Order: sequence, then structure tokens, then C-alpha cells
Amino acid sequence: MQMPTPDQDMIARKSIIAADLAALIGADGVIADDGAMSVFESDGLNGYRATPMVVALPATTADVAKLMRYCRDNDVKIVPRGAGTSLSGGALPLEDGVVIGLSRMNRILDIDYDNRAVVAQPGVTNLAITHAVEGKGYYYAPDPSSQIACSIGGNVAENSGGVHCLKYGLTTNNLLGIEMVTMDGEVITLGGKHLDAGGYDLLGVMTGSEGLLGIVTEVTVRILQKPATRKALLIGFDEALRAGEAVGAVIAKGIIPAGMEMMDNPAINAAEDFVSAGYPREADALLIVELDGPEAEVTALTARVAEIVKARGATSIRVSETEEERELFWAGRKSAFPAIGRISPDYLCMDGTIPRRQLPEMLSRMSRMSQQFGLRVANVFHAGDGNLHPLILFDANEPGDLERAEEFGAAILKACVELGGVLTGEHGVGVEKRDLMGEMFSEDDLKQQQRLKCAFDPGHLLNPGKVFPVLHRCAELGRLHVHHGKLPHPDLPRF
Repeated sequence: MQMPTPDQDMIARKSIIAADLAALIGADGVIADDGAMSVFESDGLNGYRATPMVVALPATTADVAKLMRYCRDNDVKIVPRGAGTSLSGGALPLEDGVVIGLSRMNRILDIDYDNRAVVAQPGVTNLAITHAVEGKGYYYAPDPSSQIACSIGGNVAENSGGVHCLKYGLTTNNLLGIEMVTMDGEVITLGGKHLDAGGYDLLGVMTGSEGLLGIVTEVTVRILQKPATRKALLIGFDEALRAGEAVGAVIAKGIIPAGMEMMDNPAINAAEDFVSAGYPREADALLIVELDGPEAEVTALTARVAEIVKARGATSIRVSETEEERELFWAGRKSAFPAIGRISPDYLCMDGTIPRRQLPEMLSRMSRMSQQFGLRVANVFHAGDGNLHPLILFDANEPGDLERAEEFGAAILKACVELGGVLTGEHGVGVEKRDLMGEMFSEDDLKQQQRLKCAFDPGHLLNPGKVFPVLHRCAELGRLHVHHGKLPHPDLPRF
């Protein structure tokens, strides 16, 4: 008798799992056709692709719990997925795993102006939250460039930021609570509409956990009142190094702008071609500085910032006169990534973070690296908090270009760590930075992080292959080292 081949075994397993999942959440929530699943082959880091075994699209928290219990009981790997805008490969599927997509869970459940909170399902887009509350003069502060598409659940998974994170913080600073489903299918609520939760900071643990610990099914965020006045300054420099120095000089004077972004000449011209925001094309670097608050304060701070940057060599300063003009200034910056797509067939977007004082040194290093690797780079920075987004331009159709771009990117991230920074500011580790984790963490550090994962996911079924360069069996790691020898949550599995 002929034995089945591994491929035949996989096909049979796929058929059984697809049928079982359809029985759990309905046939309309399961996709098993390879052609239909092609849209799930990658996230925003599209240099890496894989076809998932099955895609499940739950519509409720109960659906997610059923899927988690089934996958645990049948040893099925899971890749959680939001809108797929991740730039680190965090939502890259597995050929022997199920993608659980949260796009159908896309309703805002509650708007509570008294507590300044919004409760939303994970598939709600970032910008939709602001649209839902702006009529009453409120908004949601974190604003990633992909905010028109990225989901709030994905923002929690990656701890996303945006151009206004300097003053208003990342997702973690604006997150009040979540509902999550554990690998056992248990539904847990962390936090709520109050400002802080007692006990272990499990909400902090889940924020930025990249789908390794559980699946978020409900999010409670803080909304803010719109400032009385907002003005943005476009500040041109004839040397990028001077712009980098100006960033530190402004912060050193005790001024915390709502946003402080930096773009170099290639990014300036690409964005200007794309949006026509009035950027100074001749500038070697551009700072966009936004100030907000009472009108008198904004007026005074605008004058102070202008004085500081002039002393640092600013060659042009333009202040927004209307709200429409302010939004246009930001439209160019937020369109920088797609704008670069018009001048290069492909690009890699990096995400290292450095101390602000190291901006001039980092700019010098990247200029030398560009010559070393023979590839252009367009720089777009969250300059105020040192979060760098260098865009490495290459052509994947040219032999060796992708490999050189990846080496260039790795060199940038290593330099970030060397200068006192970290590998990622908001895009996450995923598969992109996984093999660089040893540059920042010791083996003991990585093992301790894996002990935490083991407390939530002892079978390593949630997003395996991401974040950790080497994955150890839970039994080999021993217990998680926490105060009093307790696990983070009494109901989570021991190992």
C-alpha cells in the first residue's frame, strides 16, 4: 500500500481544519481557496510572503474563543492579523497555520464623553475613532501615517505612535483597557475606563506584544479635546546636520511641540510632487513643528521656536495661517511613504530609535552607509522622540539589490543600538528584526521574555517564528521570574 506524501497529509489536514472551523463560526467566515487567500500572503513588509493554510474571519469575541480553543486542542498554529499594514512582517502567515483576521469586528461599541473614552472592536480603523468623536470637539491622539487603514487592534499589538506622539504618547499612553482571548479560549478584561489598573501591568504586557500572547477583541482608548489653537511651522535648512541640532535645541529649551518631524531632500521633493504642500524644494532638510494650546501660548512659542531654529541655521520659516494650511503641511509628511513609491520601484522602511542628541551623528553615519551599500536613502523621522524611518530605495528586479537593502537596514539598526537607542520605535520586531534581537538583548534577557510568553502560550502556537531568533521549549526555561514566585495571572496556564 502506498503511503501518503507530506503534501497529501497537509492537504488532508487543511480540508479537515477548514471544515471544522466552518462548523464553529460559519462557512462565510472561513477561506481555504489559495487564490482567495492571496491577499493574506504578506503584510506591509511584502518582501516576505507565504500562503496560509486557512483564513478564519471571526465576527464576535465568542467566535475568537472557539477558534482559540480548537487550535489549542488540535495543535494548530495561529497568526493574528489586523489590517495588514504592519511593516515588520508581524502578520506574515504560516503555511501550516491559521490566520485569524479581525477585519469583521469593526464596530465602535461605546462613546463615553463623560469619561472621555471610546470602546471599539479591534477592526475599527484608527482614523474612524477621531471621525466618530470630532463632532463634539474630541479626537484620538495617536496618528500613524497609515491611520486611514490601520486597525486599533493592530495599533495595540504594535504599540503604534504617529506624528503627534512626542507630546501625546504612543498607543500605550492612550490605552485604558482591552478585552482579550487567551490561548485557552478564556476571555479576560484588563483595565477599563479608569486611568490605571491594580496588580501586575498585564495591559502593558499586551501592548506591543505582536500577537504572541493573546488576541485582542475589544479596545478602550482615551480621547482628548481638540486644542483651542494649532499652528505648524515649516522650517528649511541647507544642511541636514543643522536640522538635527535644531531638534535638540528646541527640546532643551523646555518646549515640547505636539509634533516634530524631519524630512531630508529626497523625501521633501517626493512629498511635494505628491501633495503640493508648499515644501521648500531646495532645502537639504525640513522640520515640521506643531504647537498647540491656548492662542496666546501658541503665539509665544511659535516666536520662540523661530528664534531658536534661526540661531541653528534655518534658511526658511513658514507658519500655517489657517487650519487647512496646517493640515496640508502634515498631508505631505503623512504621504511620504506612498510618495517615495513614485521615485523607486521598492523600498524598505526602517524603524530604529536613538537619543535625540545623536541625530546629527546618525545622519552622518547613514550618509556614509548609503555610499557603502550603493543605495539611496530618503529620511523621514519622528525627530522629536528620535524614532527614525529611513526609506532604503532599491529595485527587487535587480540581482542583489534586495540583499544589499536588507544589509543596509541591519547596519542602520545596529548603529541605533550602538548610539544608545533601540531596534524599534513602533513597527515591532516581527521577522524583520528578529535576528537582530541579540544586538540589544542578552541570552538571559531573551529567555526571560520567552518565559513570559510561556505563561500565556505554553504550546508556542501564537505567531511562532516572530520576535525571538531562537525559540526554547517552555519546559527547558523554568518558571517566570516575578515577585513572590507568582505567575502574571492566576488563571493563566502553568508550565
